Amino acid sequence: MRTVIGGIDFGTSNSTVGVAKDGHAGLVPLEGGETTLPSAIFFSFEGGRIRFGREAVASYADGVEGRLMRALKSVLGSSLVHEKTRIRKRSIPFIDIVGLFIAEMKHRTEAFAGAPFETVMLGRPVQFVDDDPAADRQAQEELEKTARAQGFREVAFQYEPIAAALDYEQGVRGEETVLIVDMGGGTSDFSIVRVSPERARAADRKGDILANRGVHIGGTDFDRLVSIASVMPELGYLTQTKDGKRNLPAGYFIDLATWHRINLLYTPKAMSDLKQIRFEAARPDLVERMMTIVEHRLGHALAGTVEQAKIALTDAAETTIRVPYGIAAPGLTRAGFEETIGGAVERVAATVSATLKEAGLGENDITAVFLTGGSTAIPLARRAILDLVPQAKVVDGDRFGSVGMGLALDAARRFG
Repeated sequence: MRTVIGGIDFGTSNSTVGVAKDGHAGLVPLEGGETTLPSAIFFSFEGGRIRFGREAVASYADGVEGRLMRALKSVLGSSLVHEKTRIRKRSIPFIDIVGLFIAEMKHRTEAFAGAPFETVMLGRPVQFVDDDPAADRQAQEELEKTARAQGFREVAFQYEPIAAALDYEQGVRGEETVLIVDMGGGTSDFSIVRVSPERARAADRKGDILANRGVHIGGTDFDRLVSIASVMPELGYLTQTKDGKRNLPAGYFIDLATWHRINLLYTPKAMSDLKQIRFEAARPDLVERMMTIVEHRLGHALAGTVEQAKIALTDAAETTIRVPYGIAAPGLTRAGFEETIGGAVERVAATVSATLKEAGLGENDITAVFLTGGSTAIPLARRAILDLVPQAKVVDGDRFGSVGMGLALDAARRFG
């Protein structure tokens, strides 16, 4: 029986599935006609149905009673991976929720192809966890175990920027030394790769990979930084206790600003702690705002407004963060945004410099920069990277599809 051989790009914000045929790759339409599936799950309390992607986000936005989970990939390599979250009367480990999402991508691919999907090339960041090889290895093992539990019999991994390089190589006409930039929702990964039509036919490409580095900074980190700087002070963050001796505890504010930690606030203990914080606060009215958002489970809606403000500043000079329940909506300028994320972008640029050094190359040795991942649209991040290789031509790939297509090509070469 014919089977599907493909690649899954399980992303922090969006996911894709690529399949290859006759040397050409394409993306599977995973939701309607869209090839991206937002990495979101909604557990509806009305009938117990589980919804995925845009449908999950829409259900949450429409006020359907239930629980939304986003940025699922971020739990890999973290202490949360085996912790449980409460879904009505059940407690479900976060890794099992990751499994549900992978199973859904498998199911939708099989429905599209009309054949079993049991052989997969999974994309992975260069580092799931910065500077911790043991935790990084464990994260990959957890992802492989989860994929096999969903029915994948053959599972292999490829670095996401290498997959993007394989996609880029399909269009080159001569030999190039390319800096592959993959800035997604959770990580920023960089590879320097030699590509050419002749090299594309080789079975083993290890010698063409001159350097490969990554840092655990991506779009959701920029969201978190903006939320902490601009939104959380409106909810009591960094305000003092009524005796003026200390600031309020910061932990719950940081959780509310962090996509994959938002659901940790939806517990009786968290609400009890917030009531105590309100009692101690010099500005209990601000903490009341925080409690309102938590009580009505609007954490993801709040994070979504911050994300939309970030996206708006790609083209606009200023925007407004729309906070739920009529809470004062702080303005945000591009200059203020860039100041807020400046330190994180410096770390990204330092990683690019280290990648060039590892390859033994100077700024003029790079002939092209291939950009993929949604965060490459952020002007400050883009400038910081391109300034390091000023002579290279700039090629914008499919921000959300290049990795999936490259994984499909690699899967066909390895398993086909």
